[in-house]
Amino acid sequence: MRITITGKNMDLTNGLKNQVTKKLSKLEKYFADDAEARVVLSKSKGKEKVEVTIPTKSGFIRAEDATDDFYASIDLVEESIERQIKKYKSKLVDRKQSAVPFSDLFIEEKAEGDEEIRIVKNKKFEIKPMDPEEACLQMELLGHNFFVFLNSQTEAVNVVYRRNDKSYGLIEPET
Repeated sequence: MRITITGKNMDLTNGLKNQVTKKLSKLEKYFADDAEARVVLSKSKGKEKVEVTIPTKSGFIRAEDATDDFYASIDLVEESIERQIKKYKSKLVDRKQSAVPFSDLFIEEKAEGDEEIRIVKNKKFEIKPMDPEEACLQMELLGHNFFVFLNSQTEAVNVVYRRNDKSYGLIEPET
């Protein structure tokens, strides 16, 4: 695994580089030799933040953590990535969804009051073709509640989302 380490608002020391390399080398057993991990270390507002992004064929594995110490942040990020990988592997092995209890199907959702709509963040990302099952796995891997993807079967932009009953939903455009 190739590891690219960059620093923002700080000077990288050999000790930090060695610690990042040591921790991420534990993850090499899960990836091919040509895999690349991008690590960004940054300081802001008294916190020392570590971000790790590992591109894969089906998406990204990403973790970030900010503490008062870079070494603690590195440890937490490494543990988070390892948890994501193990969760992803177990989902690949067992794709079966458990049955939904009958009573859970009739739980009403709480109605929200009138709130002002305010967009506070805007993200752009590349949409990769995949099937809905792969999109669900990628969504779980990222720890999100929904995931936008290009459906490889219909060639349309779709959204998968996690429902309250722990099953998944798929939103497709009408043609």
